[in-house]
Amino acid sequence: MNKCLRNAVIVGLGVFLAMGAFGCAKQDHQSSEDPYRFPEEKHLKNIRMLTNGGENAEAYFSFAEKRLIYQATVGDLQCDQIFVMNIDGSQKRMVSTGKGRTTCAYFLPGDSTFLYASTHLADEACPTPPDRSKGYVWKLYDAFDIFLARISDGKIIRRLTDSPAYDAEATVSPLGDKIVFTSTRDGDPEIYVMDLDGSNQTRLTFAKGYDGGAFFSWDGKKIVFRASRPQTPEELEDYEALVKEDLYRPTTLEIFVMDADGKRMKQVTHLKAASFAPFFHPDNRRIIFSTNAFSETGRNFDLYIINIDGTGLERVTYNGTFDGFPMFTRDGKHLVFASNRFNKQRGETNIFIAEWVD
Repeated sequence: MNKCLRNAVIVGLGVFLAMGAFGCAKQDHQSSEDPYRFPEEKHLKNIRMLTNGGENAEAYFSFAEKRLIYQATVGDLQCDQIFVMNIDGSQKRMVSTGKGRTTCAYFLPGDSTFLYASTHLADEACPTPPDRSKGYVWKLYDAFDIFLARISDGKIIRRLTDSPAYDAEATVSPLGDKIVFTSTRDGDPEIYVMDLDGSNQTRLTFAKGYDGGAFFSWDGKKIVFRASRPQTPEELEDYEALVKEDLYRPTTLEIFVMDADGKRMKQVTHLKAASFAPFFHPDNRRIIFSTNAFSETGRNFDLYIINIDGTGLERVTYNGTFDGFPMFTRDGKHLVFASNRFNKQRGETNIFIAEWVD
């Protein structure tokens, strides 16, 4: 079961699967009773693999929690498209156009429509990857806009954003009344909210640095997100030079929370590492997220859970490669996440669902 992951798994504008070359991670601690679980993972049981092959990530539950929507590069696809499946992994089908690159899909109330970001209006081909001569950087493609589509046939029924900048990373409040997203329309990657029809687009963050990957709390009162805050003159100079080219270096990200109107912002983690993909536990007092803060090489990402006040940090996964993009069910009994664990081919990332043991 030992697998070596490929060097630099894709970063799909919200997909943050690796920070460099992985080594060979031992994955030979399976048990016949729970074959995808490691013995130390006391918060997880009955883990099931829902996809089996390709690059699959960012799987989020429908409001009724009967289906998952996610992005994947599988088969002949050259970059991510949006798929749906039942929560047992059955009836997988693509619901995006198959053109351009897509990212960050999410169901709307009623589960008959969904939103996602896509570059297909600018070019039907996959966009050019970022220039790695500048190191490990994300490309915030200004061709990304957010669209509303039907789940039945994938037909786009509305364009929600129409700025000449990057608009992506959109998620929906569990109350079903607001969309939160990231945009570079004002020159810096900031967090915005809008109504479900795309109206009343309002900026919430104003600090220098990248702000993104936002989710509402279950009561709709708070927003959790990842952010960078360059401090030194060197960090600021590097940040400013990259952002002018729609690039960002994601080596240091911390988890922040704020009220749903952008007020009372607070930094939750101080790990000085790449922490991302935060999501609220249904008690609205804890946040689960992924980080490489305790990896000796910086290449291993595990899930951790922390109190909203920054106390009680606890490790959840013990994979040795990558675990990320967690989402709880509304009752807190199940957790879906993406992982490199027990993959059959180098570079594969799959979607898993587990029972949560609190």
